[in-house]
Order: sequence, then structure tokens, then C-alpha cells
Amino acid sequence: MSVMMTIGLIGCGGSGDETTVPPEPPVVTYPAFTDMTAAGGATTTYNANNSGHGFSTPAPNLSENELALHLEGDVNFEASFTTAPNTEHPELDGLGPVFNNADCNSCHQRDGRNSTPFLAANETRVKLGSAAGIFLRISKAPDEVCTQGTADNNYCAPIAVPDFGGQLFHRGVLKARSDWESNAFVGQADVYLSYERSEITYADGKVVKLKRPLFEVENPYDAPGETKQSANVTSNLLQDDVLMGWRNGMPVFGLGLLEAIPEADILANTDENDANGDGISGRANWVFDAIKARDGVEHPVSLGRFGWKANTPSVRVQSLGALRGDIGITNPLFPDESIAGTSLHDAYLTRTGFVDTGSDENGAPEADAAFSDAVTFYAETLAVPARRNVDNSDVREGARLFEHINCTGCHVASFTTKTVGDIGGEPMSDSLKGQVIYPFTDMLLHDMGDELADGRPDFLANGNEWRTRPLWGIGLTQTVNPQAGFLHDGRAATLEEAILWHGGEARKSQQAFMALTLAEREQVIAFLMSL
Repeated sequence: MSVMMTIGLIGCGGSGDETTVPPEPPVVTYPAFTDMTAAGGATTTYNANNSGHGFSTPAPNLSENELALHLEGDVNFEASFTTAPNTEHPELDGLGPVFNNADCNSCHQRDGRNSTPFLAANETRVKLGSAAGIFLRISKAPDEVCTQGTADNNYCAPIAVPDFGGQLFHRGVLKARSDWESNAFVGQADVYLSYERSEITYADGKVVKLKRPLFEVENPYDAPGETKQSANVTSNLLQDDVLMGWRNGMPVFGLGLLEAIPEADILANTDENDANGDGISGRANWVFDAIKARDGVEHPVSLGRFGWKANTPSVRVQSLGALRGDIGITNPLFPDESIAGTSLHDAYLTRTGFVDTGSDENGAPEADAAFSDAVTFYAETLAVPARRNVDNSDVREGARLFEHINCTGCHVASFTTKTVGDIGGEPMSDSLKGQVIYPFTDMLLHDMGDELADGRPDFLANGNEWRTRPLWGIGLTQTVNPQAGFLHDGRAATLEEAILWHGGEARKSQQAFMALTLAEREQVIAFLMSL
């Protein structure tokens, strides 16, 4: 009886020798990046958040002279080029003769992503035109996998399609084609976009609708009117061994910081044979470097850092390659037209009587060194937008879950940029040196599965591999451009859709995301929207 009474007293808060101690609440550990706001170190801007110009601000730590050069580059970035010759504005002539867009901004709207092409309710497909920031890379299928670049195998570069090149230009100047009267302003071929629809269902019953873009190429200049379904396919472009990979324009802010990450720090994250058994085997792409070739380096190969498959080594090569490739504007690094030597280009020069000498009678490139330097510096020194809502409880939980489901296995949070050396063969701005940055990328190639594959090799990258996309600023993507999509071809209208497309090495993380509760999934998205 006394024992029972004692128990009763303890249970009622009596003064017995034993007391009931409530359990300690579980300790929640948050990742080190949870409270971070300065994503770009001292280059971070806090003044453009939640605005349509969130990606278009100069880095705030530029010197007075650097700011002037950046603003000059901004003007060049938005310059719209015209058909040559342009006697009133010779600095703007040289467009094409075939191209994808007439200015940089059309593929990188407000320095972010371009608009995903829209299909009206009564349309089954849409023809790509002047509003399309998406284009097709093209190449011939190689006979065997290229594993090490040498001069003999052109450093594993994609094999150009005979009489077309390595990129399909769907637009042209007025007389670009011999059949120009019936195909005015058409480039090498017409490109049509349609969508294949599907759905994915969570265990809790939520359904998400997905779309995959499909492209059809018709009416090539070397066989007008021909399609893949023609009885006798003669065009070089429409042969079965021609590979096509579709590409969206990427945001261009923070690029100088990414180039300033020490090479050794990127390579430290490679795990080509998955030695740690986590299912993730990031590897580097080693690519032809036009700057090293220009400077006479015997083996002109560098670590790939930019492009969807890490197929360019520097901001300068990326920027000036796009200037020549996407727009048709030759420059000191790429002085020859992208279609030089093709029958289309030769016939255009003959038909028009135009002597394609560039900016002057001595054959200087259409964009001079000053223009090229300024537009490159602009892309190197755009500010990184600051993170937002870091005190929000859902954002904080999302950061924890992002790490818990191992998204950080590829989206590595942080690096520190180098303090000495150059970038793109030129002196590095002091604004980029020694910055602790949070781009959330390892800069490496990963197999993302068959659903995202384009089947097209690019240097050492195979048809399933893509470079880990930096996530900084991703939450402002549709603030800057409400019609922008995600992933390499813009197929994902939301960040949730982008996650659901992840496969291959990211499959475990995708499945872990799908296993979360609805509230937890929304927390992960809230974290991404804070970046």
C-alpha cells in the first residue's frame, strides 16, 4: 500500500526521491549555408532583389574604371546587329548571314534565362523564330567514344555536320539562301517545336504534369522542302547519323567568380569511379581552349567550366564564341564566320556581291578588341543577387532537407575564389579575388539519366551527362522573366518539375524528394526560392 502511495505522490508531483524528467527535444542541426546571404561574397547585390533587374546589376566592389568598362560592355551586350554593310552604323553591321538571334539579350533576357516557346491551345507545334532563345547544337555521331583529346582527334570536339557546322542557325538575313524569294529570312533550315506530355504522381496523390520538348527540322538549304519523312533524304542535315541537342540560354551573372574557382578545388570533387559508393561520380570535361591555341600552347586543352555540358573553358571563350556562333559576329578570338567554307556562305557572297571583309577593307573582325573586351568583362562582373528570407522557418527546414536528401552531393554549396592568376588569358579583376561564394554547383559532369539525355557527346561529355547547374539566384528566375523555364531545354515550368526530371546519378535524391511529405517538399522549394 505504501509503495502505491509513493508512486501516486510522484505522479502528482510529490516530493519523492525520484522525479520524472521530460525528454529533451531532438537537436536539429542545420547546414552551414542556412544563414548565408552574401552568395557572391563582396560581389553580392542587395538592391535588386525581387525586381526584374535582379541579375543585371554591376558587382558593387568594382573600381571606378572597372565600372565604366562594365557599363560599356552592358551597351554591347544589348546591341542589336544588322546586315552588312551598314554605312550609317558600321559598328553594328555583320549579322549572320545565318544566325539564331541578333543580340545577346535575346538568349539571356535581362541577363537571365530566355522565354520558353509557347504553344497556343489550337497549335500542335510552333516554328522557332526571332523570339526563340533556344537553338540546336548539331554534330555527326562519332565512330567510337573519345576518351582523351589529342591533336589527331581534334581534342574530342564534336564532329561538324558537312556543309552545316556545329550549330543549326534557323534564321538568316534577306538573301542568305539561294531560294530566298520563297524563304526570306530563313537560315540553314526551319525548326519546329512540339511537346510530349506526361504525369507523375506522388504517394500522397498529388499529380504533376510534365512536358518534354520535341524538335523537327525541315526545309534545309541544301535540299529545300525536304524532311526526315521524305522518300529520298539527300540533305546532309537530315541523315540518320546527325545528332541534335537543344540548348537554352543560361543566366550570365557570377560567371567571373565561377572561372576564379581554383581548378584543384573543382577536381577535388571528382569521383569518376564512385569510390565512396554514394552513386555519384562527377567528372571533369577537358575541352579545346581557343585562347591557348591562339597563344601557341602545344596542347590547347583546359578544364571545361561553362555551357550545359561544360564545353567551354572561360567566360571569354564562351562570350566571344556565342558572339560569332549565335549572332554571326566575328571577333579577334574567332575571326572566321561560323559557316565559312560552306556552300551556303560561298553562294551568299557570290549572289550578293558582298565582300565579307569584316569591319574594314583589311579584313578586321566585325567586333573589334575593345568591343570584345568590354562584353566579356560585363559577363565576368555582373553581381550575384543576395539570398532572401533566410530567417523563415520553412526556408531553414528546406535547407536541412536539401542536404538530407543529398542534393549537395552535386550542388556543392561553397568555394573560395583564387587570389592570384588570370582568367580567360587576361588579368583578373580584384573584385573577384578571394571571395567566399555559394554557387551550389560542383562544376562537374554527371549522368542525369535517359529522360534528360540528348545522346550527343561534347568533348569528353557523353550524351547523358550535364554540368551541375549553379543554383544561386534561381529563386529570381521568373521574377526576371516570368516565361522562363528550367533545365537545358526549358521543359520544366517550375522548380518542382525540374527536380522530378532528375535521374541517373540524381535518382536517389529525386526519389528521396518524392518520399517527403507535401509540407516537406514545399520547404525544399522554399529554400531553393530563397537562393
